[in-house]
Amino acid sequence: MKIHQLLEKIWRNEKIPKNWKRGLIIKLAKKGKRHHPAPHCGKKEKATTEAKRKKQLSTDKMDDPIQLKDEGNKHFQEGEIDKAIKCYTNAMKVCKDKKLLAVIHRNRSACYLKQENYVNAASDASRAIDVDASDVKALYRRCQALEKLGKLDMAYKDVQRCATIEPKNKTFIDTLRRLGAEIQQKLKTTFSTDSRVQSMFDILLDEEMDKEKREKAVNNLIVLAREDAGSERIFQNNGVQLLQTLIETGKVEMILAAVRTLSGMCTGHKARATAIIHSMGIDKLCSIMAVDNEEIVLATCNLFQCINDSLSGGDKRAYGKEEALVLDSTRDLKSILMALLEMLNSKKVSGHGRDQALNLLTKNVPRKDKREPDHSKTLFTIDHGLKKILKVCGQIPDLPDQLPMTENTQLIASVLLNKLYDDLRCDPERDNYREICDDYIKGKFDPNDMDKNIHAINALSGLLQGPFEVGNMLAGREGVMEMMVALCGSEREVDQMVAVEALIHASTKMSRASFIITNGVSLLKDIYKKTKNEKIKIRALVGLCKLGSAGGDDYSMRQFAEGSTEKLAKQCRKWLCNPNIDVRTRKWAVEGLAYLTNDADVKDDFVEDEPALRAMFELSKSVDKTILYAVACTLVNCTNSYDKKEIIPELVQLAKFSKQHVPEQHPKDKKDFIDRRIKRLLKAGVISALTCMVKADNSILTDQTKEMLSRVFLALAEDSKDRGTIVAQGGGKALIPLALEGTESGKIRASHALARIAAISNPEIAFPGERIYEVVRPLVSLLNPERDGLQNYEALLSLTNLAGLNDKLRVKILKEKALSEIENYMFEEHDQIRQAATECMCNLVICKEVQERYMEDGNDKLKLLVLLCSEDDEKLQRAAAGAIAMLTAAQKKLCTKLTLVTVQWMEILQRLCLHDNIQIQHRGLVIIYNMLNSDNELAKKLIESEILEILTIIGKAEDNPKRQQVIDVARTCLASAMDLGLIKPFS
Repeated sequence: MKIHQLLEKIWRNEKIPKNWKRGLIIKLAKKGKRHHPAPHCGKKEKATTEAKRKKQLSTDKMDDPIQLKDEGNKHFQEGEIDKAIKCYTNAMKVCKDKKLLAVIHRNRSACYLKQENYVNAASDASRAIDVDASDVKALYRRCQALEKLGKLDMAYKDVQRCATIEPKNKTFIDTLRRLGAEIQQKLKTTFSTDSRVQSMFDILLDEEMDKEKREKAVNNLIVLAREDAGSERIFQNNGVQLLQTLIETGKVEMILAAVRTLSGMCTGHKARATAIIHSMGIDKLCSIMAVDNEEIVLATCNLFQCINDSLSGGDKRAYGKEEALVLDSTRDLKSILMALLEMLNSKKVSGHGRDQALNLLTKNVPRKDKREPDHSKTLFTIDHGLKKILKVCGQIPDLPDQLPMTENTQLIASVLLNKLYDDLRCDPERDNYREICDDYIKGKFDPNDMDKNIHAINALSGLLQGPFEVGNMLAGREGVMEMMVALCGSEREVDQMVAVEALIHASTKMSRASFIITNGVSLLKDIYKKTKNEKIKIRALVGLCKLGSAGGDDYSMRQFAEGSTEKLAKQCRKWLCNPNIDVRTRKWAVEGLAYLTNDADVKDDFVEDEPALRAMFELSKSVDKTILYAVACTLVNCTNSYDKKEIIPELVQLAKFSKQHVPEQHPKDKKDFIDRRIKRLLKAGVISALTCMVKADNSILTDQTKEMLSRVFLALAEDSKDRGTIVAQGGGKALIPLALEGTESGKIRASHALARIAAISNPEIAFPGERIYEVVRPLVSLLNPERDGLQNYEALLSLTNLAGLNDKLRVKILKEKALSEIENYMFEEHDQIRQAATECMCNLVICKEVQERYMEDGNDKLKLLVLLCSEDDEKLQRAAAGAIAMLTAAQKKLCTKLTLVTVQWMEILQRLCLHDNIQIQHRGLVIIYNMLNSDNELAKKLIESEILEILTIIGKAEDNPKRQQVIDVARTCLASAMDLGLIKPFS
């Protein structure tokens, strides 16, 4: 047949044999051009009729899922997969028969398998299986798809079901065997710890290996060790010995990898931790921490902490039966403690290593909770290590043959001394502590050896910075203060420096300050004027600053002449802004300002000097973190956020009458001056400095420093206009750790600052990510009845804000046991607190747990909400009505219960529905709607009352955009009443 005859048959839609079609396609391909034969049609009307007929047939076919399925099958057989998928998809849209729909899904799954779209293939097959669990074709297709996706275990289950249904099907049996073998091989490869661990170590120990491969092997090893199963595999396969080999290479990256892997292996596992310290030896671990590399030292410190937590039970996680094999670990813990104490006075230990040894002692020796009876570690450390700690405090880097130290070492040692002293429980223990310190200081005094004398005075400085009571007692010993004054007059600069520092630390209390004012002021002035050494000069200046501020913020107790403190402060600011002076020396300028800013004139001058403020903030971000306390003190003084005694006028008059001293407030310490200073601090970037300070190591950032930072944050957050600035610069995130750790007073203030931010900000922006859930606990702590009313009120506002965000936060609030506290504040006499508590409850009633509490019999929770709806306070009414509206919508039983709590319920509802406030009226109408749809008898009672008239009046009102919401609810209520047959439609 010729081409034009074939084309003519196609045009007339006549059936053509397949071999003819194939021949036509080949011929057309050879010619490379298209043919458009003229149709042998008749008249124009006939063509139009034919087109309409075809269109109708096409429409009928689109509505018939069976025809679409058959067409899809036809396309599939001819290899036209895309067209087949299109047909099956169209069939699904119009198919209502579940069984047929399952077949279509199964067929489309086969199409997706052809296209290697295995995700969709598995999905379609699953839909078919949902209808018929024994659909063998669908099960096998899903098996094929899952196998290609690498989910061998799931694929195995599917083909296993196929083989169960058709046990003689060879394809199923073969696939079952093949998948079983593949799964076994995969498991063998996965759990072949020897090969995995050994290959990692081979890569790490091969010096010629590519750097990227070695880094990848290091990271894999560390990650593997963080999981208990991975740690066990490394341990069981000679891993500890291999890690020792890595350490012995002496390469920093290898040592770090080994130490971090060991940390993962020791975490939470007493048996492995014990085995590792016995295998490696505590002395070996100490030698690693002694190196002069901060990164390695920190990693080893973390390893020691992991070991300590595992052996002492600090890690509460349970790790299998092997724990029963471990005997008492007291001996190992004691050995570690002794080794750390030995490190303190070893010259082989670097400054960073000594710091971390002190940090480990600070963290693990004193009790975390004073209620614990056992403080034997503290007593042991005092008996065997107190003199060693004092020796560290007494080191002077400028002298020869001293222990290696960092800028922070003496302060860390002072913190440890203070923690040990605070952990003692009785006077005999404190007396023993004092005697050891006294013997050490007296033993160092030698009239023929000045180096020993300044060592003793420097150790005393360490005590004065730590347990001041002990240091103050020793400073009062005969000859000690005279020795300080004598050293100030020495020709050696190092003697003068140590003596001046000791005088500064000793003059913290007024009793000591008065002695130095009498005996040492002239000497300090003389040193300040004569010395050319900037380091001594600035220390002498700080001594004068401290003595000049001995009266605190009492305007009437100035120690120096008018204007003297301002001159001293000016000199401090000058040194602070001088970048040519080293950081440690500039730190003393901040120390001076910390004392001088007790004077309001100095505060005002300082905050006006923006370069000086910025210089102080930059110093707070420096490596030397010993400056943090001084910066915090200065900021507390500038913001007046210290505790102030309430001045009662009657008592002032009485004190004057009895000729007693009455503290006077400086004119510049009034609120408008304080507010102005806060604005200047915010402008200079105080928030970024505070957020950086909060991140400092806990050994430097003491609880007292944290408390001062909390005070500053609270003062800065007082004005609601400034809270956006605090959030934008990361203040919200910085407050969370301050609210969770530190002194009780500090935690309360940080929590209050958090409440102020969360009350008016978007919490998701202020506390991004998971941090938002950490905020809940500090806020709930402010609901304690011991907190003041403002703290209660702002905590309730912030919790209301959080409860409105999502269900997870609402559940978190309930888990923190805040519900009962919030309910109690709903009875509060103070209007604002009661209103805030009701608003918070309004957001919490969405939770099912809260709804169940309202449904319980024998409580007045629902009655309280109903009665609060009758109060005159509109905000309170709105909150209470909103809570009832949500409760009655969620729990129909509460609609009936509402009518039983008080006889005035109908009157209260009517009052809500007639309220001038549209929001309150809307909530009242929603309650009516809920009640109408809850119970027929209750609906009848409502319609027989004046409620019907109220609904009719509101519903008949003309449409009004401002009141449309209310009108629509009223009309819906009337429609519900008509549906129930309680009223007839208006004709």
